[in-house]
Order: sequence, then C-alpha cells, then structure tokens
Amino acid sequence: MVFIKALTIVAACLSLADATPLNKKRQLAFDYNDDKVRGVNLGGWFVLEPWITPSIFDQWANGGGVVDEYTYTQALGPTEAFNRLNQHWATWITQDDFNEIASYGLNHVRIPIGYWAVNPQPGDPYVQGQLTYLDQAIGWARSAGLKVMIDLHGAPGSQNGFDNSGRYGAIDWQSGDNVAQTLTAIQDLANRYASQTDVVTAIELLNEPGNWALDMSQVKQFYYNGWGNVRSDNAYTAVVIHDAFLDIESYWNGFMNSASGVNDVILDTHIYQIFSDGEVAMKPCEHVQTACAAGPNLAGTDKWTIVGEWTGAQTDCAKWLNGLGKGARYDGTLSGSTGYYGDCQSKYEGTVDGMLDVDKVNLAYYVEAQLDAYEQHSGWIFWAWKTESAPEWHFQNLTRAGLIPQPITSRKYANQCQTSSCLIPGN
Repeated sequence: MVFIKALTIVAACLSLADATPLNKKRQLAFDYNDDKVRGVNLGGWFVLEPWITPSIFDQWANGGGVVDEYTYTQALGPTEAFNRLNQHWATWITQDDFNEIASYGLNHVRIPIGYWAVNPQPGDPYVQGQLTYLDQAIGWARSAGLKVMIDLHGAPGSQNGFDNSGRYGAIDWQSGDNVAQTLTAIQDLANRYASQTDVVTAIELLNEPGNWALDMSQVKQFYYNGWGNVRSDNAYTAVVIHDAFLDIESYWNGFMNSASGVNDVILDTHIYQIFSDGEVAMKPCEHVQTACAAGPNLAGTDKWTIVGEWTGAQTDCAKWLNGLGKGARYDGTLSGSTGYYGDCQSKYEGTVDGMLDVDKVNLAYYVEAQLDAYEQHSGWIFWAWKTESAPEWHFQNLTRAGLIPQPITSRKYANQCQTSSCLIPGN
C-alpha cells in the first residue's frame, strides 16, 4: 500500500521535474540550489552516544553490559531512565545554543532522533518525552533564524549495529515489520511538522544504513516509500537520503534525481578519516589532501549533496569513540588495531584550550580545507555542536578558540585545495 502511494505521488510530481541537473526550485524555505548549507549536528541530545556524554554512562565504565541507549534504559527501568533522560533533554541543548549557533553564521541544525521517540515498539525499554523538547527546539530555531533537518538516527532492529542507532550489535532492520514501522515513524514526523516548513526544511529518512548487511534494493525502495510518506503531507520539505557508505557518484547518480520524477531530494554523505588504521596513520597534510579530493566528487553528483557529518578530528582518540570501554587505533589500545601512530595525550579527553599547540594548528588547517571542499556542492553540517570531553569534535569551543574561522566564510589558510603543496607548518 505504501509503495502504491509512493508511485502515485511520483507520477503526480512528474510534471515538476526539471531539465536541469539539480532539482527544480519550489517553495522551500531554504534555497538548496543557490545557498550553502552550513550547520552543526545536535548530537548526543535525543540519541545517546557514550563518547559525547560519558558522564551519563560512567557507572558502567568498568562493565555491566550498558553500551547504548537500549541497554541504558533497560538497566535503569522506565522511571529512573525517564528521570535521568528528561533532565538531560532539558539541559544539554537550550535556546542559548541556538542563538550562539546562529551568531556564528550557521543556518542549519541537524537533530538526530530515534524511532522510539515517535513510534516505540512493543518490548522496547526506551522511554519517551523527546518530542516535547524537539517541538521547543523548532521554536528556538525559528527565533534564531535557523533551519532544522530532522534526522531519523535509529530504526527498529538497528540499521547499522552502531551504538548511535540506539542499539549496538546485530543489524536486524530488514527483519519482520521493522522497515514498515520505520516508515510509520517517518510519516508521524512528517505529519507533526507539516505546518512548520518555515523551519523544518528537511527530513532525513534514515541515518547511515549499513550496506554490508542490508539488501540495498530494499533500502532504495524504502527511500522511495519514505519520500512518498513525506510528500503525501508536505510538499515543501526536502527529503534526505544517506549514501549507505557507497560512492556518491558511481552508485547514487541516476537514483531519485529530478529526471526520476521526484523532487527536492538531498543526498547525505559522511566523511571521517579516522575509522581505519590506514586513516589514523595519515599525516596532517594527507588528511588535507584527502579532504580536498572529496570536493570534485561532491560536485559530480546529480542531486543536492551535503556532507552531513564531518569533524576536526584526525585521530580516533576521543574517549569511548569506538564504543564504551574501547580504546583507539591511534595509540594501539583498540582491540584488533595493528599499530601505534601517536599518543592520544590531550585528545583523549579535555578541553580545546588544553590541546597541544601543534594539534590546534593541524586541526585549524584541516577544518578550513574541509570547508572549501564541502562547499563545492550543497554544503556541510559538522559533528558535533558540543561534547562533554572530546575537544576535536566540539564546534562551539573550537570556534570560541579561533580554530574554526569567523566569519565562517573567511579563511586564515586559503587555497589549500588549489595546490598540491603542503601548507601546514612542520609538515
């Protein structure tokens, strides 16, 4: 039934398809054709990640089986879990954050949320209450002049097995009626915010589906159906699809572009250079060159394309980044890592001000190179706005410290992507 609805909506929208490579301009409240997305992710707010807010997980630092939001709520039970999380939701992000985000020249916030906030499933231990704060956040965004991308970050059964899907471990999203229940969650979000398209300019159907464990033909069908679900209630919200870690040109060009009869689709790709031994082994200038190489790849896509997650980090040193209780590839403390590439020192936990001077310099060059590269198409959204103790990932404090440029369009280290030379001192 959902598939039929999606096909019907596609057919109805064929007349809207544009002959240009990008999508036809419509009455979206943000011009994704001509303006650049510049934003931050409000990570760790409605979907817990141990490395973003380790204090929430500290009582299980030495074991106990709690590694994600599923096991956290399971261990505490509904009353205590709600009490703790409600306090977190009320304090982690406030209106002051939205105002400061806007003051830095940013125009978007991407807000991850789990299916369990919208469409909880029988037997889930998760607790609810997030939507009250999401509603409030949309009001804060409106008053600050920011646009909101709502991102379904976790799906029933887990779409990738990562702790940031809500449940670490098996990838069972395509089992049972999990996909159908995900579509219901999307429908519920689209319905809830259909009257607020002045602020909610995009809905992301699913964060980071793991292609290695999923039937991609079913993922693609889910994308069409999810687009139909959003469109049935809301003509003026862009629909965001994630690349599932597959090449944004060779795999995704030709899919859900304007020629296929759908409109206002954004492709989201995430670019990190830290989740393999080969990447953490790279020197600072290699990180810059790799970032610059992404620019033409982004520019070669046939849909609006954003880098919806990226970071200033050149190492995986942040405490629990690889999972609660796990170490890092960079210093060889992660089980299965193959070498030692340096000391995590002040990158494990601490403050931006406490980082080594050489790390500050390397990060500042790297961030600016990424800004230059990722604006070669539709723009970028940094991960994350804030963390408790992971300085390389803390946009707010990196900006306050002068390591992210202000104005955001200015450059201290210009033209890094226009040369093959290494411009970073000491490299």
